[in-house]
Amino acid sequence: MSAGKGLAAIRHQVMWNRLIAVVEEQAQVMIRTAFSTTVREAGDLSAGVFDLEGRMLAQAVTGTPGHVNAMSESVGHFLKKFPAHTMREGDHFITNDPWLGTGHLHDLTVVTPVFHRRRMVGLLANTAHVIDIGGLGMGPEGRSVFEEGLYIPILRCFEAGRPNATFFEFLRAGSRLPVELEGDVYSLCACNDTAARRLGEMLDEFGIESLAPLANFIFENSLRATEAAIAEIPAGIYRASIRSDGYDEPVTLAAAMAVGERDITVDFAGTSPVAGRGINVPAAYCRAYASFGIKVVVAPEVPNNWASLQPFGMKIPEGCILDARHPAPVSVRHVIGQLLPDLMMGCLHQAVPERVAAEGSSCLWNPPLRGGAGVSSRREGNRLPPDFEIITFNSGGTGARHRRDGLDATAFPSGVRTMPVEASENVAPIVIWRKELRPDSGGAGRTRGGLGQIMEIAAEDDREFACNAIFDRIQHPPRGREGGHEGASGYVGLTSGAPLRAKGFQIIPEGDRLLLKLPGGGGMGPPDERDPEAVARDVRDGVVGAEAAYQVYRVAIGADGAVDDIATRALRANNQKE
Repeated sequence: MSAGKGLAAIRHQVMWNRLIAVVEEQAQVMIRTAFSTTVREAGDLSAGVFDLEGRMLAQAVTGTPGHVNAMSESVGHFLKKFPAHTMREGDHFITNDPWLGTGHLHDLTVVTPVFHRRRMVGLLANTAHVIDIGGLGMGPEGRSVFEEGLYIPILRCFEAGRPNATFFEFLRAGSRLPVELEGDVYSLCACNDTAARRLGEMLDEFGIESLAPLANFIFENSLRATEAAIAEIPAGIYRASIRSDGYDEPVTLAAAMAVGERDITVDFAGTSPVAGRGINVPAAYCRAYASFGIKVVVAPEVPNNWASLQPFGMKIPEGCILDARHPAPVSVRHVIGQLLPDLMMGCLHQAVPERVAAEGSSCLWNPPLRGGAGVSSRREGNRLPPDFEIITFNSGGTGARHRRDGLDATAFPSGVRTMPVEASENVAPIVIWRKELRPDSGGAGRTRGGLGQIMEIAAEDDREFACNAIFDRIQHPPRGREGGHEGASGYVGLTSGAPLRAKGFQIIPEGDRLLLKLPGGGGMGPPDERDPEAVARDVRDGVVGAEAAYQVYRVAIGADGAVDDIATRALRANNQKE
């Protein structure tokens, strides 16, 4: 490479990093201005910059794969309806169409054209999860998307900087939380405006008029790096399957992954058909999480953009639950979709086992809670109890890795943060009485699965309230790999002792509490290969019980909390004979 070309490459790399900083600021502005706790506290969002053809150049570090990778497809849909030459400075476009956006009505996607010196140079897009969009609320009970909430086609919410008053009137009328919902739309538009200004400053600083040369550099290098990473994976066809609890019956997700010299194609033949309730997955959401599951194993260091996703192809049979077509109900598509990275790792474990984790809790445990006149008829004098609608994000354990334990109460693959108790209690009349790690929930193994959580939730003054349950991994807990044990299965019930269904709208009676036991991650490798000192540390920390240490890990712990070396060697020797 000549000195001139080398300097040009360095310059483009600096601009690429600057572009990522621009969209990260875009995401942070959304977090600072959002009304929804799901965005403000959990970071359930995405942000990115696109070229004039709708191809994603860069994404924010903050955000979820389901939003980011599905949003990378959605900008093209916006351009089909509103071609670039029809867009004007100050325009903002919006939709929550599950098949044109990120998979369900609770996600709002906003696309904004960026003008620099009166010329359109690119587009900015973001997605955020909002608390309420009307309808049945977030839950699996709908039998079609029309029951699940307010359906927004692609339209202008701002035109040349002026709000579309008719749109906002419809928006407010269709939600239980009109102020919060309208505020979130303004937040999405504001963060795009901020990023547009920063992008203009970047163009001025580097003395360029167009993003096209930078886009070519990003795409060329990303594609080449991804193809090189694929070439390191042994070629072949690898098959795996995974089970979800489903709604009325279990769901099977099946995959055959064909690894070629420069690309990877996944065929989902054998996957269960579309369900009658809202656990179905639009194809874009399937591609989003399946691509993510491959990428974190094959090419985790390559920045995520349009080109780095191109080598990953999906064959999704029509009629299966991963290709739900309009008007199928899709409200809680994450329950199925967030299992896809585990499925992809099940395939890749056969090719590069040292890079793959055991199965984890995977699906978020985010109970939508509702109270007030629509749930309880109890009055306080002449007053009905206050209405509220809230969702709180929580996670079980991740699967063990080859050389490290799984992570406790950590959201993978979604990457969202667990919401603080105080944040939830501040915006709704609920009390979270208990939120702690769940001992013995991590699957035993040479490396241990991450722990789940135990939670107890009640309404203030012990009123009755409702939970629209959207939980999984109860009948089908996370599996270990290479002899590692399953993680603990989840549980949903009342503190009074009665079990509840894992999915569906249910009442928590007056004076009772909702009890959630979140799943733990699967273990990796035989438990009796775990370092005895690590087992003793787990026992001292309350992570593993002394009985489990003895019976499962074959480690004897003395009264002083230290390993009894002689007894442990005897235990493990006898175990090998058996």
